Amino acid sequence: MATDLDGTLLDAAGRVTERTREVLAALEDLGVPTVFVTGRPVRWMETLWAEVGDVGLAICSNGAVVYDVARHEVRDARPVPAATVLAIAERVRAVESGARFAVERLDGMAHEPDFVVDPERFRPTAVGELADLLEGPAVVKVLVRHPEADPETFWRAVEGACDGLATTTWSSVGALVEISDHGVTKATTLELLCADLGIAAEEVVAFGDMPNDVPLLAWAGRSYAMADAHPTARAAAGAVAGRHDEDGVAEVLAGLFGLGR
Repeated sequence: MATDLDGTLLDAAGRVTERTREVLAALEDLGVPTVFVTGRPVRWMETLWAEVGDVGLAICSNGAVVYDVARHEVRDARPVPAATVLAIAERVRAVESGARFAVERLDGMAHEPDFVVDPERFRPTAVGELADLLEGPAVVKVLVRHPEADPETFWRAVEGACDGLATTTWSSVGALVEISDHGVTKATTLELLCADLGIAAEEVVAFGDMPNDVPLLAWAGRSYAMADAHPTARAAAGAVAGRHDEDGVAEVLAGLFGLGR
């Protein structure tokens, strides 16, 4: 089972409900592998491990990091080369001169001086010019935002600028785009992980709600978009689950695996 977190597995408060926790524990008892597949960096996951019982694996940063939940350690990473980061910035700034950049590194976020609007939330490990930020630990995701642009117009402009160079996605309501190395998505990393585990795509049930979940929902043998999901996610999924704030994932899983209440 592979599931997104925000807007999918988690409730409106960003928590794992008691019902969902019970279902995840029951799947663990049945020996069903659980993979949390999220755009969140590892540093935004720490408060969730205890809630899910320290079980399973997590694919973080839209496929760039595989994290072993039980061991609390990075199992694998698919970084963005420094030269690619600089090329991304050059291309994007050519079409959006007001673009501002940050990088998610294995040691946390680092960003340009004018990137952050909420310093208490981001708490960077470094602030400086983009080229200088690449001298630290490996970059697993590039973030680019624009303080004034229309979100969808900006998303499309960045996507076009990065075509053939990197993989773009978005799961924010604002003018923020997340960029991974070329070909790195939730789906491609899950495919590699499933190959290691001896699991075929048709054996996977997946859940998601946003555009960054589209490759995941299209790849899995059985997929569900949440009832309140983005239209692109609903179009990619094979079925619709209940709302994320009504234990939609848990109720589908309980039915599929005969778990009852």
